[in-house]
Amino acid sequence: MPNDEDLIVRIAELRGDYYQIGLEQGKELKSLSGFPLIDQLRELTSNANVQKSKEIIKNLSPKFLQELEGLAEGLNMELDRTIKLFSGYDVVFPEMGCTTLVKEGYYVRNYDFSPEMYDARLVFMQPLNGYASVGFSQQIIGRLDGMNEKGLVVGLHFVNNEHKGEGFIATTIVRLLLEQCANIEEAIAFITDIPHGYCYNYSITDKSGKSIIVEASPQKQIINAANPLICTNHFESEMLRNKNRINIQGSVKRKEYVSSLLTEELSPMAIYHHFNKESSPLFFKHYKEYFGTLHTVVYSPKELSIIMGVGENCKPMVFSLKEFMEGRLILPENMTGIINQVSY
Repeated sequence: MPNDEDLIVRIAELRGDYYQIGLEQGKELKSLSGFPLIDQLRELTSNANVQKSKEIIKNLSPKFLQELEGLAEGLNMELDRTIKLFSGYDVVFPEMGCTTLVKEGYYVRNYDFSPEMYDARLVFMQPLNGYASVGFSQQIIGRLDGMNEKGLVVGLHFVNNEHKGEGFIATTIVRLLLEQCANIEEAIAFITDIPHGYCYNYSITDKSGKSIIVEASPQKQIINAANPLICTNHFESEMLRNKNRINIQGSVKRKEYVSSLLTEELSPMAIYHHFNKESSPLFFKHYKEYFGTLHTVVYSPKELSIIMGVGENCKPMVFSLKEFMEGRLILPENMTGIINQVSY
């Protein structure tokens, strides 16, 4: 028997300096009764080293620290506690799944997780002193995936949470890449410098059409150029294979299926529907087991456009980051989709 539920994704529009953007998000979180999220974060960040994370953030991104300061003010919370909860440093996070294809100028992705730990929030952001971007948030100021005004597109892919080090969670790393990097070369320099907390893949492309997979563990980051690019949830380099989970069959099967699509000529809209339809081998409904498809998104870096949908068989919305930057984009308050819970 179907167990359909509405999944509502809010669409946020943020402009101003980084402090103002943080302040606005703090007020937003309070107004939306966001404090259950804070209870979740408290459990995930119980061992976080606040002073060390503050020092690293100051060196890596003073702008990010300014946003955290604004967030603290908006939440009426001490800065140290805000950094501990929201910076993404030394955070525990459950398993998730993601499938990405980069081909012919577009980047398409399904994000698979649980609605219980999903921000359900698409953010258009235009800081006064940084790159404008659009992306799906996690823990408010992190990003699951996104694209900036220079055409850099980044998404995360969980690999393993057993081989842990002291460093940042992937959502913070994606956010900082979008904030600081204009192209693949700058992204490589940044991602091999920042401390990584867990094992993740990062799929990255830019306006030039170059694309890479970064296999990142706390100890080592390996860069693999790929065009077309297919990325799921396991390491393939010989040096890092021992850090995979024991069972990677699902991840391997998804990669094999996406490989079979490479011979087809699919437009960005056609590939969106291929990933988003309920019957797709890339669409999953195991939400209670943290493996249900929550959003499908297609970023086109040359056009700075985004096609996105929530849940299954969703009529897509199309947005232009360029129009947002020019002040011409009228954004809806939210987008609604359907998810259907199915247990293993």
